[in-house]
Amino acid sequence: MKNSQEYSRKVRKLHRSLKRKYPKAQKVTYDDPADAVVYAVVSESMSEAAAHSAMKRFADYFVDWNDLRVARPEEILEVLGEDSDVARAIASRLYKILMAVFNEYHMASLMALKKLGKRPARQVLEKLEGSSRFVLNYCMLTSLQGHAIPLTQKMLEYLRRNDLVDPDADEQQIEGFLTRQISAKNGHEFYALLRRESDSSVRARKKTTKKKTKPKKQKKTKTKKKRNS
Repeated sequence: MKNSQEYSRKVRKLHRSLKRKYPKAQKVTYDDPADAVVYAVVSESMSEAAAHSAMKRFADYFVDWNDLRVARPEEILEVLGEDSDVARAIASRLYKILMAVFNEYHMASLMALKKLGKRPARQVLEKLEGSSRFVLNYCMLTSLQGHAIPLTQKMLEYLRRNDLVDPDADEQQIEGFLTRQISAKNGHEFYALLRRESDSSVRARKKTTKKKTKPKKQKKTKTKKKRNS
């Protein structure tokens, strides 16, 4: 990455400021990598709060991930609580990725990856239909003890908008740069804090935009009544 020393200082400064700004991030660990995959698919295009709510509704509605795999798209949309482009994309990706897992292992589980090394496990995840760089890195970070920094589009936009990375760098280059700046033991903390900050930034920008676009009330002009002469 160009100007890597300059951006390295900025990223370290960001990490320190976010630790002061937010409560300590609790580390999340999934025993079955399939749990991490499902959460990642749901949360990649949602805020964390919305994703947690959706996952709770999934747990209440579906028996297990195999039950989710065979669910109708309408059912998934109903549980997600919306029928939007984002929700339909999530439903489609969940079906594709759980079918890919089932076809490979004959169950909606990825416990078999625990017996592989990190590199072979990563290669399996890369090949799953419906996967993405975020899903892959989130699963490696939270279930397979990999050194990874998952990045949503909101997180990437935040980094670029605040001049924390080279604006011409792509997602893979930014991920590689961040993993060189943030140690493996701090990987989850940095991901969680950056995600909170990017979500908060999006909410703040939406509020500002609403205020700017809110139409001003026009003052009513009083008309004097003409007196009859």
